[in-house]
Amino acid sequence: MKSAVCGVWHVHAGDYTRHAMKYGEVAGFYEQDDALAAQFREAFDIPRFKSLEELLESDVQGVIVCSATEDHRSDIVSIAEAGKHIFTEKVLALSTEDCLAIEKAVEHSGVRFVISMPQKYNAAQKTVKAVADSGELGKINFMRYRNCHSGSTNNWLPKHFYNAKQCGGGAMIDLGAHGMYLTNWILGMPVSASSAFTVSHDTALNTDKVEDNAVTVMAFPDGAVAVNETGFVSGYSPQVMEVFGENGYVKMTGQKVVKCSARTDGKETDVPLLEASELPIVQFLQNRILPGCGMEEAKALTRMMEMAYAGSARN
Repeated sequence: MKSAVCGVWHVHAGDYTRHAMKYGEVAGFYEQDDALAAQFREAFDIPRFKSLEELLESDVQGVIVCSATEDHRSDIVSIAEAGKHIFTEKVLALSTEDCLAIEKAVEHSGVRFVISMPQKYNAAQKTVKAVADSGELGKINFMRYRNCHSGSTNNWLPKHFYNAKQCGGGAMIDLGAHGMYLTNWILGMPVSASSAFTVSHDTALNTDKVEDNAVTVMAFPDGAVAVNETGFVSGYSPQVMEVFGENGYVKMTGQKVVKCSARTDGKETDVPLLEASELPIVQFLQNRILPGCGMEEAKALTRMMEMAYAGSARN
C-alpha cells in the first residue's frame, strides 16, 4: 500500500512508519508542529506535506493517523471524505459524539478502518482469552490488568503527552487504553466505573498535572468486576492479566501464562502459548484485517474512557 502519515505527535508514529516502509511505500507525512516535524525528518528521510489538504490530494491509498487525540475527529473525517483508507492510533476520539461523526464519514465513504489495539493479537493475551472463553473457569466474575512503565520517572515521555487538552487526560487515556480494550474483549461493556487518579512523580513537564498513576474499577451487568491499573511511574513492572471464574483462574505475567482449575486438579499449571497474530498496522497495510480492531471496538474504548474520567477522584 502507498501510504502517508498524518501527524507525528504520537510516540508510535515512528514504529508505524517503519512498518509502512517495510510493507509498501510512504509518500510523506504532514505535521503542523515544526519542531515535531524536524525531529521526524531526522529519523525518516521522507517528504513533509505542507498541509493535510496537500496530503489528501496525493495518490496515497491509506493514511496512518498519529496526530494529537483532540484532532482525530477533524483529521479522520477529512481523510475519510477524501476516500483514503484509515489506520489510527488509539483512542479514536475524546467523546462518543466525535466517534459517531467519524463512523458516519467512514461508512459514507466505504474506506477501510483499523484502530491500533495490538495486545489483542499478542500470544500471551490470546492465550488468556482462549482459556477464559473455554468454559473451564466457569462464570467469569473478576478481571485485573496492570500495564505500567517509567515514562515519567525516567523522563522519556515527550512534554506534549502531559497536555490535558491534546491528550484528554494522562496515563489512563494513554497507556490505560490497553487495559480498557482488553477488558471489553473479555467482559464486554461495563455499566459503571470509578477511578482513582494521582500525580505521583514531580516532573516539570507535567504542567497540567494529568494523572501519572491510575486505577479504574468497573462493574458489569452479570456481576463481574474488572480492575485496570496503569501509570507512568513504575519501572520494570511486568504486564499482568488475571481472569477469575467460579471454578478457577488464568493468569499472565509477562509472556508466561498459568491456569488453575478442576482440569488441573487444583494445581497451577503452565499453559502453552497460542501463536501471535499480525499487529493491526500490518493487517491494515496488507489488507488482511482480523476481527477486533474495527469501529465498534474503537467506540467502546472511547465510551469506557468517558466513564473512567467521569467517575474519577484525584488527589
